[in-house]
Amino acid sequence: MISKKIQNLKIATILPYKEDYSFTKASAVSLWVAEFFKNSKFNNNNIIFGSTKTKDFLTKNYVNIKLESLESRIISTTNEYTKKLVKEFKNKNYDLIEIHNRPLILFNLINKIKNNYIFYFHNDPLSMKGSKSVNERLFILKNVRKIIFISEWVKERFFQNIDKKLSTNTEIIYHSVNKQRKVKKDKLITYVGKLNHSKGYDIFSDAIVKILDEFPQWKALSIGDEERRSIYLKHINHKELGFLSHKKTMDIFNRSEIAVVPSRWEEPFGRTALESSSRGCATIISDRGGLKETTNHAIVLHKLDHHNLYINLKRLIKKNKLRKNLQTLSRNNTQHIISKNTKKIDIMRDSIFPKYKVNILKNKLKIINIYNHGQKLNHRLYNISQGKKFTNGFIRNNHDVLEISDRDFLKNHKSFDLFPSKKRFQNYLIETFKNYNPDLLFFGHTNNISLDTLQVIKSLNKNLIISQWNEDPVMRSLDYSKQNISNINLYSNFVDHNFITTHPSVVKNKINSDNLHFYFVPVDRNIECFNVYNMKPKKDLFYAMSHGVNRAILKKGTEDTRVEFLDKLVKKIPDIKYDFYGFSNKQPIWGNDFNNQLINSKMGLNLSRGKPTKYYSSNRIASIMGNGLLTFVDEKVQMNDFFTKNEIIFYKNINDLAEKIKFYSINDKLREKIAKNGKKKYFKLFNESKITKYFVDISLGNKTSLF
Repeated sequence: MISKKIQNLKIATILPYKEDYSFTKASAVSLWVAEFFKNSKFNNNNIIFGSTKTKDFLTKNYVNIKLESLESRIISTTNEYTKKLVKEFKNKNYDLIEIHNRPLILFNLINKIKNNYIFYFHNDPLSMKGSKSVNERLFILKNVRKIIFISEWVKERFFQNIDKKLSTNTEIIYHSVNKQRKVKKDKLITYVGKLNHSKGYDIFSDAIVKILDEFPQWKALSIGDEERRSIYLKHINHKELGFLSHKKTMDIFNRSEIAVVPSRWEEPFGRTALESSSRGCATIISDRGGLKETTNHAIVLHKLDHHNLYINLKRLIKKNKLRKNLQTLSRNNTQHIISKNTKKIDIMRDSIFPKYKVNILKNKLKIINIYNHGQKLNHRLYNISQGKKFTNGFIRNNHDVLEISDRDFLKNHKSFDLFPSKKRFQNYLIETFKNYNPDLLFFGHTNNISLDTLQVIKSLNKNLIISQWNEDPVMRSLDYSKQNISNINLYSNFVDHNFITTHPSVVKNKINSDNLHFYFVPVDRNIECFNVYNMKPKKDLFYAMSHGVNRAILKKGTEDTRVEFLDKLVKKIPDIKYDFYGFSNKQPIWGNDFNNQLINSKMGLNLSRGKPTKYYSSNRIASIMGNGLLTFVDEKVQMNDFFTKNEIIFYKNINDLAEKIKFYSINDKLREKIAKNGKKKYFKLFNESKITKYFVDISLGNKTSLF
């Protein structure tokens, strides 16, 4: 059964612009995003956006948005951030946009970009701009695919005065940690958080001074800072460490016997309590907000004051067995594990995209194949048209295909001023898409499809897979390739997959895509239908070139290194009966004329424009080898990865080529044997059905190999 592999989902994650995504300054939201990112099956296609001043980013795939300083800013930071995000998203074709903790960013983006949105609430929704009112929260419910809350308490706050029946598209995903092994503890009591009244630092301060006076063998640490400081804790056995990196803070929790989280504030969750308990601290927490959801093994202060905290600290210090038991239970029964909750997030993402559609369940795809049918050329390219072969292959693999010829549509629908009407073509594509609703949009060698049209089509069917192919050379040594690379790059970031006839390593950093795949020029049993090795050709060597398939004749004054090569070759083999076209004032040949001349030669030269490049060949190789001619190819093209010397003839240089042409021109039995082997191998590896199955497998994310 064919199914779309959801691992190909492209996800954009948006952090609050004030959130620092660095190792040194990361706080709760950044840590939440980074830890789940690292463990997600989607992390290769997940890009995280934020605005961080330092460069020690927590993970890969982070895009830093630079924002103007307050002094030079002429628009609000939220609007500036949104504007720059929209620019970053242009032509990126994300399947999901996930926004953390900023409803106003969601509102701005929804008005500008149609997409599947997931919103994450890390704080009290009733305290945030954009979610304070019932109408604002109802708007969010209506316009996102999922809402994630970091605690039950946050969810309860969101649904205040809203019918709970509307909560079907919501989930609770807690901050999470990895399970920790037991380590040696020191007599440390640790506080982590802002050094202010909201976090209960004054309560901790008053209680810990009494404890340290009474138990001088114990020490206390405070980790955190506060700009508007009013609470100062002074004791010989207390150290204030300021803001520390997350790693250093966790190292201290590992060594601490006791941790205290005495927050007055209604904590949305209370990550500190989770982290301290998971690292085997005997943890004391208040009962505010979501703190009680962090662990089942903590002492809860229902009466929050310094005296009650002092009593419980003293109790833990004096009752060694109670403290050790609480530490063991906390460490061994950590509630929220990263691996488990990452799976929940990924399953939630999966659920947005149905795994099967009706036609896929029938083991059949609907495919729109857009390529130049060549009507204006009177179909003289029928025998070298890869688009036609692709259609044949898709159909023979039991898929349904709708063909569209973009160039012919434009030619046949010119406006009154005789210019092609591209706008009409865009409307035609969109309406055709609505009627046909394909699973795969497959196109090649076109720049007639606007990116806006692709965006509209994609918005109509989020499961749609879009792939482009290009058979032309993309080697650096050829000026012609620059335009071809530019043509590919027009769509390369938008489409799901790009297929080229050159090995992707050749164009690394030239084509803007991670989804770049090689394919070999296919043969088709209905097109490459001759067995020249069983015939009695009158000529020895065939070669045909042109200055582009859309031109019937050669361009005057055009320099071509292939002509220089052929001139030298002819001089080296004066006794060989060669039949060259596009050379020495002999015009190119097409269609049936091409076939008639091809089958009248024993051998064919596969010489492509530009320097020999890994795996690249023009489509002439299918015509020559697929029709049973003995084929010569430069060994630097590295086709020995597919064929052996018993199937194709490799040459080192022009002298080696000349000698081998002379040898095989008079050794018919060996020539016929190798040519027959070559055709058989070519059809086995690269026939139209196998190549198009490869396209479909790659497009759907199935494991596959071309050879």
